[in-house]
Amino acid sequence: MPFKTTIEDIARLAEVGRGTVSRVLNNHPSVSDETRARVLAVIEQLNYSPNFSARHMRTENSNLVGFVTDEVITTPYAVDMISGAQEALWERGKIMLVVSAGYETETTRSSLETLLERRVEGIVYATMFHREVELPAQMTRVPVVLANCYAADRSLPSVVPDEVSGGYQATRLLLEKGHTRIGFINLGKPGYVGLPPLAASQGRLLGYRQALTEFDLPYDESLVLYTRQFPDYNYQLTRSLMNLPNPPTAIFCGNDRTAMSCYGGLASLGLKIPADVAVVGFDNQRDIAEGLYPALTTMQLPHYAMGKWAVEYLLSSQEKPQPPLQHLIDCPLVVRQSA
Repeated sequence: MPFKTTIEDIARLAEVGRGTVSRVLNNHPSVSDETRARVLAVIEQLNYSPNFSARHMRTENSNLVGFVTDEVITTPYAVDMISGAQEALWERGKIMLVVSAGYETETTRSSLETLLERRVEGIVYATMFHREVELPAQMTRVPVVLANCYAADRSLPSVVPDEVSGGYQATRLLLEKGHTRIGFINLGKPGYVGLPPLAASQGRLLGYRQALTEFDLPYDESLVLYTRQFPDYNYQLTRSLMNLPNPPTAIFCGNDRTAMSCYGGLASLGLKIPADVAVVGFDNQRDIAEGLYPALTTMQLPHYAMGKWAVEYLLSSQEKPQPPLQHLIDCPLVVRQSA
């Protein structure tokens, strides 16, 4: 059986007490720099790794944070949101447990119980798209921060994209380039297949209208259509816009997948981007935005920033309790060649 180093071994070689070694392992400020350096040198020499479970029981501090998602982990946005959360946790010496649990399912409840059994210090709950959520009751047994979603009564802190600003910036860019007829293929419209109102759809439409108003242009309902997220449907919506008696010279698409089909629709009519029609997307899904020709100008959904903010708020609110904050993060414009 391989030899297992103990705290007593470290204490003997470093010529300190067992309690001193424990305080060094837990980064306690009462240990002098000289003693700390001597103990750490012995730890490195013996290649010692502390028993996590035992330390958890001693300190009642697990250093674990749960990251629960509905479908985020299966989307292209997962890496950015989880990376942002992970960076904030590493800076605090914490470890993240990630669970893809679905939404309002038995898997959700059992996954939460698993995290709570491991005594996580808090939970970040993240969703694939910006929407209202209702969480299982047991989740409130620890501090919770919502990412890319919000509670109806705003009783939990949340961080979401500023959809209004995003829609405004995208439309303003086109207006500043001289376009006065701007089509908008927006995200799902309430009423389609029982869809609830989408925060992104409502916010981006409001931003679109604000920009038109700022430039003294009327809102034309015929220029605003709604996608059902099928490529063929988006292709036909693009052709419908361009077949209007007074067609747009620019199209703002509710997401990059819609923009991809928009490119196809314009090409089928012999129209070039941006010479004949400018196109702006939303999401900055890079495999699409950079893969299109010309490369797509689009709005960046701030998944990395949301993940990082959620963890930072979760940890800081434990140190200093504060009312649940509803935080908006700006969607940066990523300029490429399509507009």
